[in-house]
Amino acid sequence: MRILLISDYSTPSGGAELMTLSLRKQLRFRGHDVRLFASNARPIKLQPEADYSCFGTLSSIRGITQVLNPSAYNRLRQILKEFRPDVIHVRLFLSQLSPFILPLLKDTPAIYHVAWYRCICPIGTKLLPDQSPCQENAGIACIKNRCFPAAAWPSAMAQLSLWRLWSRNFSLIVANSYATQKKLLQYGIQADEVIWNGVPVHPYDRQLNQTPTVAFAGRLVTEKGVDDLLDAMHILVRRIPAASLLVAGDGPERKHLEARARRIGIGHHVVFLGHLSRLQLEERLKGAWVQVVPSRWEEPFGIVAAEAMMRGTAVLATNSGGLNEIIQDHETGLLVPANDPQSLAEALTTMLLNPRETETLGTNGRNFALRRLTEAGFVDRFEQLYAKLKQ
Repeated sequence: MRILLISDYSTPSGGAELMTLSLRKQLRFRGHDVRLFASNARPIKLQPEADYSCFGTLSSIRGITQVLNPSAYNRLRQILKEFRPDVIHVRLFLSQLSPFILPLLKDTPAIYHVAWYRCICPIGTKLLPDQSPCQENAGIACIKNRCFPAAAWPSAMAQLSLWRLWSRNFSLIVANSYATQKKLLQYGIQADEVIWNGVPVHPYDRQLNQTPTVAFAGRLVTEKGVDDLLDAMHILVRRIPAASLLVAGDGPERKHLEARARRIGIGHHVVFLGHLSRLQLEERLKGAWVQVVPSRWEEPFGIVAAEAMMRGTAVLATNSGGLNEIIQDHETGLLVPANDPQSLAEALTTMLLNPRETETLGTNGRNFALRRLTEAGFVDRFEQLYAKLKQ
């Protein structure tokens, strides 16, 4: 089968991007001819891995190209003519590739695989500037709540209007969790299927660090709540002075977070590892006692949580979005309220002072991941959808 994957980015820089690259690899292994089309923009300085590319930018003109990207339209038209895919699978979308590509999909079965809230929120997170959840429709509320500069509002609204107009060209909309499906329906978008993400299966190799170690993995952006985790560590080290925190990932908040750790007196307890490949991440975090996912926004799924569970690491996460679908509180991990460093600190104290019970949570999480969150199972589901659409 000829399958065309479409994504805003092709750098291995985030969960959705990694899932797209992994899907291409696994489908090729199964004998399919799979190509990836993406912009050449790079959120971090990693090499793009697309088979086809078009213009992309992180500069101030991105607001224009998000509405009209002629390079994306012309390149995709050429690809469709030459490659003639049986199925098109659109993954991360609307940050670089504008809705003007959607009319090109009308003659080919196409899936929109929703990875975040970009199709209902111009900033993609459904968070207000004060980090509380937004419950309003995109529109004048975006200006009223000061979610982004007024000058950017017309282009953002134009993009969403074009998306609504041409989204009918998708044969199927797939959500990555039931929480995402529910959120989309709240704003008038019907997701036909729910397919959880899947992660690679690694041999069980738990070698706990001698001292209590907490880990975080993800983009260093405000909605990920790493500053809450730092504040929780500030409380924790008073109780468990040997505790340390590994922060794996990079992003625009890194310098601010490093400065915050020093300012609150825990700089020597925190190590910022920067961006790591998946293999490097597994190697560095396999000794962690707990992995924390302190997200403020409603994580559509939570790939890093699934990766930690597959590793056998106990997960402590905020109780929202897709996270509370894959984590059963006090069975496969612990859940706490978002925006609450005190609750994070209390849960971490309990977990680090009771390592045997914490390891049981990790073991239970791995067993759940082996049953429900494998990469092979994820690819199986999409392979079945492709075959159905092709018919």
